[in-house]
Amino acid sequence: MASTSKDSAPSTSDVHQNVGSELEPGACPESVLNPTDSFEEFASEMSSSLQERNTSLTAKGSTISEIQSEIGEASKEAQLKAAKSSDDLQSNNETMTSSASNSNLVDENGDLDCEKDEYLRSPELVNKEKHVFILSSAGKPIYSRYGNEDKLAGLCGVIQALVSVVEDHNQDILRSINTKDCKAVFLVKGPLILVAVSKSNESETQLVLQLTYAFNQIVSVLTLTQLNRIFEQRRNYDLRRLLSGAERLIDHLLIFMEKDPAFLLGAVRCLPLPEKTRETITSAIISACHKIRDLVFAILIAGNQLITLVRMKKYTLHPSDIHLLFNLVRSSESFKTAESWTPICLPKFDATGFLHGHVSYISEDCQACLLLLTVQRDAFFPLSQAKHTISDKLRQTKCLSAINDALNRHPELPTTDPLKHIGIPEIRHFMYKCKSTAQLFTSDPISIDRLQDYRLRHKEGGDIVKEKRITKMSEIDYVRNYRKFCSQIHCTSTPAKLIFRSNAQDTILAWVTNGFELYVTFDPLMEKDHAIKAVDRLLRWIKREEQRIFIMNAPTF
Repeated sequence: MASTSKDSAPSTSDVHQNVGSELEPGACPESVLNPTDSFEEFASEMSSSLQERNTSLTAKGSTISEIQSEIGEASKEAQLKAAKSSDDLQSNNETMTSSASNSNLVDENGDLDCEKDEYLRSPELVNKEKHVFILSSAGKPIYSRYGNEDKLAGLCGVIQALVSVVEDHNQDILRSINTKDCKAVFLVKGPLILVAVSKSNESETQLVLQLTYAFNQIVSVLTLTQLNRIFEQRRNYDLRRLLSGAERLIDHLLIFMEKDPAFLLGAVRCLPLPEKTRETITSAIISACHKIRDLVFAILIAGNQLITLVRMKKYTLHPSDIHLLFNLVRSSESFKTAESWTPICLPKFDATGFLHGHVSYISEDCQACLLLLTVQRDAFFPLSQAKHTISDKLRQTKCLSAINDALNRHPELPTTDPLKHIGIPEIRHFMYKCKSTAQLFTSDPISIDRLQDYRLRHKEGGDIVKEKRITKMSEIDYVRNYRKFCSQIHCTSTPAKLIFRSNAQDTILAWVTNGFELYVTFDPLMEKDHAIKAVDRLLRWIKREEQRIFIMNAPTF
């Protein structure tokens, strides 16, 4: 079937005549999240100079210190900083001393070098669709998505040499290397070098996005201040000792990003709930926590979706910080069995220090997890008491069962299958992002079981799979389909506002306005006029349901 390019697509004015320019479902006066355009952000990252990147990594004013000062804890802040700095430096020195004898990872024995060269040609590495490597600026391996880092030390040395040659001779940054069937994208972040080698259809900007998330995941464990200080003190330091256990977080994050379109669009999914139920949940959190002066955020999540977020006035969270919290909860089974107290650095909120989080599931019979984030390191017990108070109130008001019903897509809920409820059989799948609130709604929320199956397949292999006939596309297939349209819509040189293309498998419409982004997959024989009418009906349905499928206010303590 012939393809309809964006050049012959219907104009945005044609669509507005049918849809109405006033429709921006999900928009509200104040957002619970910090709205962002991730594509613009990462395109800027790719085009920045070496000096600009280094400047961006310089520690700026601390938001956490600002909060501590505002709540009258200035003296305690100084004590905590001094104690933490002493603890961190002592821990770093002990770790560095213990790892000094193992810092030289490149074995000079010729037989071992030959063995490592053979390893690089092994199916364990060659057959993978995408690799991610993280190394220090000295060429020391830190992380590899597949394979053994020790056996990849020689490859890391080559990567470091390539980056250094470009920096030293051209005073520039090595951004990418392209071959016929593969692309390698480089991201230099202070003392770390991150590389993605991909045979997928992902653009350079999308790969930079994934590498930035991987870097932020490391920062969330260490803080940017500690990361920079470590390599200032010892350039050859082996960071793997300090990141022991964090590899699991990066592994899960990389799989999560390939599966969930929220990363692609820089937005957060919200769990569809009746408006009254969400208000009751929010009120229960506020009433239990409003007297805890140093509490910054109270976040209730379930199934990689946001239920509610209550915040200290003046402060909001970036979608990427929420994604890191999702990943932390999904990757840690221990939260299901006990109340946990853990330091969490949220890089977009404040990369220089830790918030301290009380993390636990709200109840044994509910799949929702509550995160209470404070600037105080000794607030476990008051937050634990608040958590139990919240749990009791939600049980009394039957909100716990409402959350479980929404997660399990109870058949009586109208949002169980939006496509059937809307009554537009031509639509196979859609993704809608409200830009002003950075919230996302799709026709097929991620099934946790399917995400787990996908994670296990990648853990066992992640090999390149030859194309085969697909009778029913999964959400991961739709995400892959939408990638190229996201790249065209957000292209900095020649951005498109509307794309309508058909082939033998399907028809896709991608549309971006000042208020929203919309990606819709239709049957392959769908005509332009009928697609516009279907989009009209879809947007009007989302508008009617916005109180259920989005968080329409920004509650504070």
